[in-house]
Amino acid sequence: MSKKLNVLISALFIFSVILTACATPTPQTITVVETQVVTVKETQVVTVKETQIVAVVPTAAPLDAAAVAAALPRNETLYFNGQQWGPVVGWNPYSSSNNNAMAISQQDSARVTMFETPYLYNMLDGKQYPLLADGDYAWNDARTEITFKIKAAAKWSDGTPVTAEDYAYTWATHVKYNTPTGAGNKDYIEDIVAVDAQTVVIKAKLNAEGKAVNPLLVSAFVSTNYVIQKAWTEILEARVGGDATALLADPAEDVVYSGPYHKFYTDDTKVVMVRDDNYWGQDASMWGKLPVPKYLAHAIFKDNAAGFVALQVGQVDVSQQFNANIQDLWLKNMLPISTYLPEAPYGIGASLPTAFFNLKSHGLDQVAVRKAIAMAVDYDTIISNAMTNQSATFNQVPRSLMNPTPGEQALYNHEAVKDLQWAGKDYEGAKALLDEAGIVDTDGDGWREYEGKKLSYVATCPNGWSDWQAAIEVVAAAGKEIGIDITSNYPEWSVYQTVVTKSDAPLAEGYDIFMMWSAGAGPTMPWGRIRNLLSSEFVGMASNWNGNWGQYSNPEVDALIQAIPGETDEAKLIEMYTELVRIYLTEIPSFTLMYRPQSFHAVNETIWTNFPHQDDGTNPPVPPLNLTDGWSIAGLYNLMLTTP
Repeated sequence: MSKKLNVLISALFIFSVILTACATPTPQTITVVETQVVTVKETQVVTVKETQIVAVVPTAAPLDAAAVAAALPRNETLYFNGQQWGPVVGWNPYSSSNNNAMAISQQDSARVTMFETPYLYNMLDGKQYPLLADGDYAWNDARTEITFKIKAAAKWSDGTPVTAEDYAYTWATHVKYNTPTGAGNKDYIEDIVAVDAQTVVIKAKLNAEGKAVNPLLVSAFVSTNYVIQKAWTEILEARVGGDATALLADPAEDVVYSGPYHKFYTDDTKVVMVRDDNYWGQDASMWGKLPVPKYLAHAIFKDNAAGFVALQVGQVDVSQQFNANIQDLWLKNMLPISTYLPEAPYGIGASLPTAFFNLKSHGLDQVAVRKAIAMAVDYDTIISNAMTNQSATFNQVPRSLMNPTPGEQALYNHEAVKDLQWAGKDYEGAKALLDEAGIVDTDGDGWREYEGKKLSYVATCPNGWSDWQAAIEVVAAAGKEIGIDITSNYPEWSVYQTVVTKSDAPLAEGYDIFMMWSAGAGPTMPWGRIRNLLSSEFVGMASNWNGNWGQYSNPEVDALIQAIPGETDEAKLIEMYTELVRIYLTEIPSFTLMYRPQSFHAVNETIWTNFPHQDDGTNPPVPPLNLTDGWSIAGLYNLMLTTP
């Protein structure tokens, strides 16, 4: 038998080695496959043998996050506007100066995309639902301590458990370094203690009678303040050498977190967060799955107009900015855009943008002048023009200290203050009030004087805040109708916030009437909002982000604000709240210009659908807080692609 051997060797595995300056060569095992074709008579027999050789090839180049962020997969990315204005400064959960709106906000409904609270507040039903916590918290009989447990499944991004000791150390750090959270709560919380690995006890600060100074703020703390990892905090402390200023200024790029998303990429045009696919919340004890979008992205638009265009064309999915005549987008343009409420006011009115009087300005120390201005303002024009009907009117919801939600409206006696409420554009009533007070035009120039000096004021708000600017113009116009010269001015926010929040000195010239926000819906409301509007505790603060920016002071008001948190009798609470409303509408240190959603919430359903809407059947209902705040984050788990 003759035998002819033809050996043909072909490399079925082909590789190339590309060396670059940034790639470090490392040894890797490569398998080369040799094929032998043997002809035996007329039959071919194929045999294969493998040879392993060691070749030097470069490691994969580092992920180019900028390139990925520039071309995010649209079917994996949820785009936002209206929250982030300007570049991110840091990722430090101890600091309030990160300018990081997508990741850090510890307000009434804390932002929980990256950092998490024990509980999630739901503005729609007023309840606090467990997140890191395992079950409801419990007060002791004396209402001086709260106890709850941390979920066994809760993990940090480094895979270690979230523990009660983490929470206790978080609080101790806030107090030690006098962070904004520590300074704002140390008068109400004595200590936070880890009883064991899972059990937390929050001890309220007690008054002379042995009662909690403010149980409302203690209970609110669990849904408004983050749990921060002890091990990372100790690294941070070592890095800054125990210096409090340096601790708050640290950008915390290495921060450990427990939430479902974390930093992916930021620059001066965008912020991108990416889902942590190892997120503990997919455990059956919490969500049971991951949130649907892989990326949360926020373009940094120069103004509302640019953001509005992006929403129209589908470049933005969730819009938290004021969009004028939002209803036209679906009624006239037939776009797949909607709001939480299908009809005006389109959102849940939760906050009360307010015009504050500088009580040190000449004449504004007179109630008659303040009330006359407030009575003369054409609020219907503000609501129809500035807010494009995205607010209830003051005829629909008469002014008080409460937002329009049914729960708050039930907390005061409407009939008892009915004669003090005004709906606006009452020029004759305002002029009669001024005439009766002897504040008249004595020199015939058309402007009234007080103590021989013309009443002349500047009304102001930040430049570029279009709805606020439109409201301020209406305030200025009201002055001219009643003989008070009011002009408008719009400084940049960077200047404006520095002036308004410096409550340890008189307001600068040109800030006679100025707009600021009020608190929205939260576990301490309406008490928390009233405190922010009226409490004298904020007068004299070098950095006052809380409220009462006109620096009003009334001992009777302070006493009521102090008494309400400890009162459990509903009838007495209504009496107290009614009295506060009466004082506010009588003395008028400030006046609400509109009702405003806590967050604007318009969605474009070109790419994503199943967003929260009124009566959508979710239980508990998901509030319209842009799928980032408190219980609103539940909406991220309900999203679906419009076209799978």
